[in-house]
Amino acid sequence: MTPSAANILIVDDETSMLELLEYMLSKEGYAISTAANGRTAVKMVESNVYDLILCDIRLGDITGLEVLRAAKNSTPQTVVIMISAYATTETAVEAMNDGAYDYVPKPFDNAELKQTIHNALERKTLETERRVLESELKETLHFGKIVGNSARMQHIYEMVRQVAKTRTNILVTGESGTGKELVAKAIHEESDRADKPFIPINCGGIPETLVESEFFGHKKGSFTGATQDKKGLLEAAHEGTVFLDEVGELSIPMQVKLLRAVQERVFRSVGGTQDISVDIRIISATNRQLEDAVIAGEFREDLFYRLNVIEIKIPPLRERRGDLKLLAHHFIEKYAKEMGKEVSKVSSYAIDLLKKYNFPGNVRELENLIERSVALSSTNILLPDSLAMSIHKRRWIEGIQNKRFDLDEVPNGVSLDDILAEIERSYLTKAMECTSGNKNKAAELLGITFRSFRYRVDKLDIES
Repeated sequence: MTPSAANILIVDDETSMLELLEYMLSKEGYAISTAANGRTAVKMVESNVYDLILCDIRLGDITGLEVLRAAKNSTPQTVVIMISAYATTETAVEAMNDGAYDYVPKPFDNAELKQTIHNALERKTLETERRVLESELKETLHFGKIVGNSARMQHIYEMVRQVAKTRTNILVTGESGTGKELVAKAIHEESDRADKPFIPINCGGIPETLVESEFFGHKKGSFTGATQDKKGLLEAAHEGTVFLDEVGELSIPMQVKLLRAVQERVFRSVGGTQDISVDIRIISATNRQLEDAVIAGEFREDLFYRLNVIEIKIPPLRERRGDLKLLAHHFIEKYAKEMGKEVSKVSSYAIDLLKKYNFPGNVRELENLIERSVALSSTNILLPDSLAMSIHKRRWIEGIQNKRFDLDEVPNGVSLDDILAEIERSYLTKAMECTSGNKNKAAELLGITFRSFRYRVDKLDIES
């Protein structure tokens, strides 16, 4: 949250303290309101919304705890920090139990107080972003398991809506791992065939000697090993949808036989003499450039145009990086639930690193990465070091990190804040690892106070 966007209410019955805080925080760019007693503060929180309230515990009329409760009752998302020269441990615990973000004893260090306020507002922003993210996840899961809120994916959702109610043949194109089958399933589930079979056929995964039998079925005795009649997959999909995955892998002879089924929805089983008619919707998919295959004579032109009445192009993950965070959290939720793990999020820094990776395996590669990372994680947040990446990905991350600390890059422009945050995060995390999560001991290892350690952990959103 930027300072200009934050509204702060200061509550203190000591005029000099009220004026000091107002002056100090106004200089930071915050929009400041003040209340000289508790009852005035209660009226203000009931009629206004504040991002943060800085409230003394001991006021002239009612206690700061009553102001805290009124604020939380009125706007639960408001952050409240208590300050007092007389706070006891019991009072502080009571304030925290009632929803206070923190308490600061008087006299306080101005820099530390400003840092506390900054951390609190940053935490509030992250919480707001989390709620927005959860809302976006719910809104974007419109079609089965497809996740994405980018403009490219919204266009695909609209195409799915438009073609779902038709019988038109659809060709879904895209690189391996982009989710072509998910789009095919979404079209099926949005159609009036949703309660009928969805039959996927991996055209590249069936041995050439069996592919015709798998598609069309066979009669007993039609070839060695055909000991009984078998219904083909096209017939099994009657009144439903057939998904021809990697259709470009079919041989030319099989393409010839498939053409009639696509044109007329009629075929014969291997060894059969009677035509079999089916009512099927055909959706095909390929990661090849079929136009080039047609030119090369590797794919029949007439079959290509029969299958490619409408084309839906799925973008690779590198062209929809804005969806990466949504996808990562979706897979974390999925696999944490399956494995009974407490992992609930991925750090923003880890997301930034992933966004710099091209993901040649696309969404499938990201899903596999998150699944492995959740399985191996010992904390409830995935940090960069928690990502179970292969050796070449690790080298890639190290390359980015080393480049960030390369002084030769300064003439090209660098982010000093990111570099310092990276260093600070590494030391704080390592100290926590060395002390098994003991913050006091970790602070001692780093030569800083416990309060300073806590501020830094909160600032960088390090799970502790």
